Amino acid sequence: MSIAKTTEISAGSKVSFDDAIRMGMQRATKTLDNVKSAWVQSQEVIAGDGAIDEYRVHLKVTFILDD
Repeated sequence: MSIAKTTEISAGSKVSFDDAIRMGMQRATKTLDNVKSAWVQSQEVIAGDGAIDEYRVHLKVTFILDD
């Protein structure tokens, strides 16, 4: 039987939400083994002087625990 665990991470990008998701997943897979999925819990932008400075996503990442 496999046991899965979920952890929450935040990631940001100066380019786009898609890039923030990609960067978050790349970082998650460096630390976590057996990453199976991620759910975008929320998105936000950080603004300065009327422009978007950063796109930020909050992810719930699911991975399978080793036996």
